[in-house]
Amino acid sequence: MIPQRSPREWFSSFPVMLLLLGVLFFNTAEMGYSQFLKLGESLWQDYYLLRGDIATPSCDTNANIEQELQRLLAEQGQESDDEFGDMFGDDEVDTDANEAALRQSITGQLHLCKEKHKIASENQARVTNGVRAFREIDYFMLKIAAFSRDNQRSILSLLLFICALTATLTYHHIGLRPMMSKLDHKVGAGAQLLANLALSYSAYAYLYNGYNTGVEMLYPQIRWTYMIGFSALSLVSLYQCFKIPKDAEEGGSIGKAFLSVPLYCYMAFSAANFYILKESNPQGVVLYIDKMMDMASIFTKIGLYIWIGMMLKQTSIGELAFRIFKPWKLPPEMLAFVAVLVMAVPTAYTGASGVIIIAMGAVVYSELRRAGARRQLALAATAMSGSLGVVLRPCLLVVLIAALNKEVTTDQMFGWGVKVFLLTSFMFFIISLIAKQGPLKVAPVKKALIPSLFAFVPLIPYALIFVLTAIFYAYAMDAHLDEFSAPTILPIIVLLMLIYEKVFATPYMNAFSRNFPEFYQKSYGETIEYEDGYQDTEREDGLEGSVRTATTNGIVHIGALLLLMGLSLAAGGVIEDSHIIQDFSENSTLFGNMWQTMAVLLIALVIIGMCMDPFGAVVLVSGTIAQVAYQQGIEPIHFWMITLVAFELGYLSPPVAVNHLLTRQVVGEKEVLLAAEEVIGKSFWLRHEKILLPLTVMGISLLLVAFVPLIYMNT
Repeated sequence: MIPQRSPREWFSSFPVMLLLLGVLFFNTAEMGYSQFLKLGESLWQDYYLLRGDIATPSCDTNANIEQELQRLLAEQGQESDDEFGDMFGDDEVDTDANEAALRQSITGQLHLCKEKHKIASENQARVTNGVRAFREIDYFMLKIAAFSRDNQRSILSLLLFICALTATLTYHHIGLRPMMSKLDHKVGAGAQLLANLALSYSAYAYLYNGYNTGVEMLYPQIRWTYMIGFSALSLVSLYQCFKIPKDAEEGGSIGKAFLSVPLYCYMAFSAANFYILKESNPQGVVLYIDKMMDMASIFTKIGLYIWIGMMLKQTSIGELAFRIFKPWKLPPEMLAFVAVLVMAVPTAYTGASGVIIIAMGAVVYSELRRAGARRQLALAATAMSGSLGVVLRPCLLVVLIAALNKEVTTDQMFGWGVKVFLLTSFMFFIISLIAKQGPLKVAPVKKALIPSLFAFVPLIPYALIFVLTAIFYAYAMDAHLDEFSAPTILPIIVLLMLIYEKVFATPYMNAFSRNFPEFYQKSYGETIEYEDGYQDTEREDGLEGSVRTATTNGIVHIGALLLLMGLSLAAGGVIEDSHIIQDFSENSTLFGNMWQTMAVLLIALVIIGMCMDPFGAVVLVSGTIAQVAYQQGIEPIHFWMITLVAFELGYLSPPVAVNHLLTRQVVGEKEVLLAAEEVIGKSFWLRHEKILLPLTVMGISLLLVAFVPLIYMNT
């Protein structure tokens, strides 16, 4: 029976799911290919020689050496008479030496001929039907690996534009505030129309120049995808200029309307103004967006991580995990600290705090609310959920920094990253305790331990799925769970968890949900009652519905984030090509000493963090600010630790505060409004806790990371 799907699911969710599953299939096939060759070698010695049929050589193994020698001597004599007779007259030639050399050559060739025949004969004898069947699978896997390698750009471009079109149609682009009034929608759609038209013109120039340079064009399909994709976005924006949603509010103000314009539009305006109007180089905008394709595997992984988070949201893992802490009656601030600490691990694998917020922010927020955390604190913890883990192994962002900057190594950065992680974690703990709103006490061990251990029971099957799948990939595929394999292995793990929960564990889970409150009441003497918290209504009961819903919800986040990342690369190109930073460093008097230099660099790095995605920001900083810092005597490892912390502070800092925007996007505007309403009349800290707590933690941490080493250097 064909599942009942909406048009959006057929034309958006279903193709994207096929793309993501295709990426998993290709990556798994690549992982298994080397192991497959090892299997062939273990079954047939020197299998690499059996991979191809060796034809019987054309040389004669029974050739007569003396006859061949006389033939060659005769040919040489004829050539000598024709070419050199008149020149040398009757001079004698050392015929004995020449004859010996020819005899040795003929003997060697005959020996080589026999060896070739022997190898061919052995090969033909050993190539059995089993080898031929194994070899066909080998060739098929090799073609898959080649197809995956040659089409990474095409897959990313399709993923980008399908998801971006869906995000546009559903009004899910990332902005400082959502479009709510009719004026918001008119201004937002108009801004997107102008931005998309500028991008379409840049894509047209890129395509036109590709066909008219007289040089063979690389990846023409990608240039056509840019042209078609941005043109389609323009048409959708034009339609939305006249088709205002029926549920849009009346009225509105122009100031709020401009805040509703998606951030990628402002970046597009900046890049178009520089490249199209000032530099008369219209293709420049798309040229920088095209840098995404040079790192296609990285940006495709971002899509996979978001999909992982949406599928994880369909499971009960978050709720079950937080039940472990429920018996201890932790203060909300301590529970938030635990949540942020735990989320550092998946952040280390994704390498970007924004990705982890989109992927798992809803889970963090909902479980903190269910555990009794106030909304402002839950929003702060969700926005910070990915901020601590970007310095830990095996963060992909650190790998990119080391690849672009030979002055540092991954071992150096991960070694210092652990220290920075401990510092930021300690600061979050201290600030949370200072700002606590209730007594700092937990339940007695004798009352909390047994219920807490009992809460581990339903998590055991999930843990087994995780461990066994990781072991399978490690031994069968020789792929250990690291920054390179995690985007392939983790989706498989979560899919298996979904299958377990939705197909096999439903009765067991329901029984546990009924028995746990009763068990807790008997053990602890109190009834478990969740406070009025964020309730997830998007969790489906069946497996197919869960995967479909996860994909549908993930698409808008993938489209909004990837388009923002692409335009941040273009905005970074404006900074790089305008030489603003270089000119400023050469002409400014602010770089008089190390302390002034550090202060200026901190401000610049935080501002970049406000405006750009981490991967684009690293590329920009590597070619500009990093060189200035090195020239001013700042150690490279010190500079990049500062950069990572400064970026995270930038992502949490108004007026942009991208991590807060992403938090609002995943938890919903209603929760943000309720958070503001429930603190009316309270202290300044509580009214703005979602902003102040992350800023205080990361701000103090940044100052310590930046200036304490300078004190040590000057002593």
